[in-house]
Amino acid sequence: MNFVTIIIFLGCLFLLILLLWMIPVGLWFTALVNGVHVSLVQLILMRWRKVPPGTIVNALITGTKAGLQLNRDQLEAHYLAGGRINPVVNALISAGKANIPLDFKAATAIDLAGRNVLEAIQTSVNPKVIDTPPVAAVAKDGIQLIAKARVTVRTNIKQLVGGAGEETVIARVGEGIVTAIGSADSHKNVLENPDSISKLVLSKGLDSGTAFEILSIDIADVDVGKNIGAILQMDQANADKNIAQAKAEERRAMAVANEQEMKAKAQEARAKVILAEAEVPLALAESFRSGNFGVLDYYKLENLKADTQMRDTIGRSGQTKPKENK
Repeated sequence: MNFVTIIIFLGCLFLLILLLWMIPVGLWFTALVNGVHVSLVQLILMRWRKVPPGTIVNALITGTKAGLQLNRDQLEAHYLAGGRINPVVNALISAGKANIPLDFKAATAIDLAGRNVLEAIQTSVNPKVIDTPPVAAVAKDGIQLIAKARVTVRTNIKQLVGGAGEETVIARVGEGIVTAIGSADSHKNVLENPDSISKLVLSKGLDSGTAFEILSIDIADVDVGKNIGAILQMDQANADKNIAQAKAEERRAMAVANEQEMKAKAQEARAKVILAEAEVPLALAESFRSGNFGVLDYYKLENLKADTQMRDTIGRSGQTKPKENK
């Protein structure tokens, strides 16, 4: 066997493998044996349409064995639209076994909406329990209570497209718990009858517009938190104290300002007196020059001043002299 023969053999082998890949005879035979009629031409065209023939054929076989009437074109269209074939087929089988009304159009719509249709059917058959985070609320007596709830839900197939998810259910249940605790006259009433919370919350129809149907709401735990009423009163008292201190400081500042103003006025008055006293000698000199004031008048004025100073000195010495013991 020369080199040319080897090249021809490898070329024929490659062409045979390519032909078998383009014409999936084995897949066609498997479908035929399982009662699914798909022509070789359609299998070839699936590859050209970038649709995996194995996925479509296996889905048709699974659906046929389960008694479903599936259409190949619809499966291809759902795949090309970005849908998932196997979860949809499995969900249709599970819904049929559980007597849940679900057709192919609804299942594909749910899948294209981004929800797991198979998980939704399983949740509808086997209800799901959602644990809410701790919810803190304050009763009318000012005592804080922290409650945890367990919400049992099942899927509402009709609301899966466009319905709200678990986050909305948890938020609504938390809001209902806050309302129920806040409307209680005393936190002791809530601790004695925790089922009153679940009854009130459940009666509000919190599953409206959601993808779930609430079956029950059970209060798993209720803990006593802080005395919010007392804390608020303390904060108010501290605020009132700070306001009073601020007003007292303002009054003290005003008093200091008034005192400084009075001192300034007194200094201004003393300055005016000093200026007036400085003008007395000038006035006396002018009186001497004009003849309105004589030497005798001047001596009388000096004697009067000396007498006044003497009397003032005697008066001060009398006030400071200690009293004798009798």
